[in-house]
Amino acid sequence: MRASSSFRLPDEKASPHNLEMNSQRPDLIIPEYGRNIQRMVEYAMTLEDREQRNQCCRAILSVMGQLFPYLRDIDDFNHKLWDHLFIMSNFKLDVDSPYPRPAEEELDAPPQRIPYPQADVKFGHYGRYVEKLVDKCSELEEGPERQAFALAIANLMKQNALNWNRNSVTDDVVIKDLRYLSKGRLSLDDNTQLHAVKTIQGVKYQDFVEEGFRPKGKKKVKKKFKKHK
Repeated sequence: MRASSSFRLPDEKASPHNLEMNSQRPDLIIPEYGRNIQRMVEYAMTLEDREQRNQCCRAILSVMGQLFPYLRDIDDFNHKLWDHLFIMSNFKLDVDSPYPRPAEEELDAPPQRIPYPQADVKFGHYGRYVEKLVDKCSELEEGPERQAFALAIANLMKQNALNWNRNSVTDDVVIKDLRYLSKGRLSLDDNTQLHAVKTIQGVKYQDFVEEGFRPKGKKKVKKKFKKHK
C-alpha cells in the first residue's frame, strides 16, 4: 500500500492515517505522465478565472515537457503536449490554446487499413524496397547524383543477396540484375567493385575476419601476474 499523493484538490484533506491502494484510485487517462500530472489537470479545471486557468495550464505543460526532455527536438512537440492536456481533461478544459483543439471522435475512430502489396517480387533475395529504390533512381536526371544513387542501390543489393548466400554472390551478377530491374535505365561499369554494407547484428566474428574488418594474426595477449611471496 502507498500513501495518497501529496498533491490534492482544495476540498481534500490530508490524513496520515488513511492509506489507499492504486486499485482504489480512478484509472489514469495517460499513465505515462503519472497521477500527479492528472491531479494537476483536474485542479486546473476547477479554476474559474480564465487567466489563472491559462497560467496554470502553461505551468502543467512545462512539467510535462520536463518528463520527456529527449523529445524536445521532435517537431510539434508542444502541439503534442497540448493535445495530451486536452485528452487528460476528457476534452472539458476551456483554455486558450495556440493549436486547434483535438476532436474526441478522432480517438474513437478505428485505424485505417494498411493495404498489403499484391505485386510479385522479381528477385526475392533483393526485396521489394530495392525495386522501389530502382524506380525512384530511374526518375532522376542523368548526372553524378543518379550514378551515386545507383551505386548505393547496387551495394544494398549485394548486402541483401549475402544474407541468403555468402558464397556465390559476384559483382557482375548484381550489376546485371540492376540493369534488368531498371529496364536498362541504370547501368554501372562492369569493373565496378561493390562493397556490401556490414551490420554487426547477426554477423559472426569469423565473417569480419574473412572480410578484413579485423586484422588477422593478432592474438589477445594475456597479462601475466606475478605471485607475491
